[in-house]
Amino acid sequence: MTSTFSSSPIGRILPRHAESAIRAAMTDTRVVLVNGARQCGKSTLVSQIGREVGATWHSLDRSRTREAASFDPTQFVAESSPMVIDEVQRVPELLLAIKETVDADGRPGRFLLTGSAHVMALRAVPDALPGRMETIELWPLSQGEIDGAPDGFIDAAFEQGPNLRYGGVDDRDSYLERISRGGFPEAVARTGKRRSQFFQSYVADLINRDVMQLSEIERTSQMHTLTSLVAARSGQLLVPGTLGNELGLTRDTITRYLRLLEEVFLIKRIPAWSRNLTTRATSTSKVIMVDSGIATNLCGADTRSLRGERSPLGNLLEGFVMSELARQLTWCDQQARMFHYRTRDNVEVDIILENNRREVIAIEVKAAATVRGEDFRGLRHVADRLGEDLIAGYVLYTGNETLPFGPKFRAVPVAALWNVG
Repeated sequence: MTSTFSSSPIGRILPRHAESAIRAAMTDTRVVLVNGARQCGKSTLVSQIGREVGATWHSLDRSRTREAASFDPTQFVAESSPMVIDEVQRVPELLLAIKETVDADGRPGRFLLTGSAHVMALRAVPDALPGRMETIELWPLSQGEIDGAPDGFIDAAFEQGPNLRYGGVDDRDSYLERISRGGFPEAVARTGKRRSQFFQSYVADLINRDVMQLSEIERTSQMHTLTSLVAARSGQLLVPGTLGNELGLTRDTITRYLRLLEEVFLIKRIPAWSRNLTTRATSTSKVIMVDSGIATNLCGADTRSLRGERSPLGNLLEGFVMSELARQLTWCDQQARMFHYRTRDNVEVDIILENNRREVIAIEVKAAATVRGEDFRGLRHVADRLGEDLIAGYVLYTGNETLPFGPKFRAVPVAALWNVG
């Protein structure tokens, strides 16, 4: 029933920013759930923590363990020592048994769970653990985690505003490699065709196994095609009706398929932001792939082809930046959320970060190595309406120095995302 603890495909354990949050939660919370995409490093991280606290390890990806857990959930979790249960969504009945156990024994740190689907959103999961469980979201490796860099851009932006400075050495080819590689440990450990093979197998397995487990879908081929169409729109508006027209599917079917892709952590929606600045703001969400390497591969691109003039680099870079910021939002000190802003007359800002004090950082993303004054048009539009609530407006670009474009506006290298802090 008990399996061995997990190891890293990279051959070494990279420090994860989420580790401190997990350790803190285990000191005062009975059940801790680490939720995130398959193969993003959840098992490696929780096994390291579990080993230190003397936990028993169970992986529900193993058929024998899954059968035992399904046969008698109450007996399965009836241990006095801490327990790690990997991929808990595969036997959702365990959550009710865990509730009974932690209600009888309220010690913190009793269960450390992982899930590769939005566990509490699954239709088969009972609403068993309110007030008893803390959920920590884990993404694939950030660029800072890979490089051993601070990953402190969001906190620095709100604290320093236009005084934020970074001068880097990343050139265009370096950014192309980072986008194509993404952050899955298996992809980081591979190059060339072997990396591409990982991405292809990953998406195929996710759809054929996890998506099918969540909900019967009519045709997996249409889900594969939809995933590629969404990847091509990374960082762009998500319009289900348009996707439905391309695939010959109803809007309701597309909406259901997109929800499934969200539940298995393949895509993430970025909601629209208005704050009543104008009644002409759109309410359509943007979409990003959770990992830029998968997005690049689904677009049929790689580091070399992204150098071409007609490559999808602009969309992929915007999605890459959004996914790095989404990672940081799970550990930064700022209590902030990420949005996009667009009006019906096409004034837009790629990214809006707003904290609980209603302070705003506005960001545009440009694939060019130079920046022009007109690149700040959307940022100035927001500044005119927010006044002092706008802390700073940045154009993140592929150059290597910070440049001023007015009192609150700066052109900043994309690499500042993981190198400041």
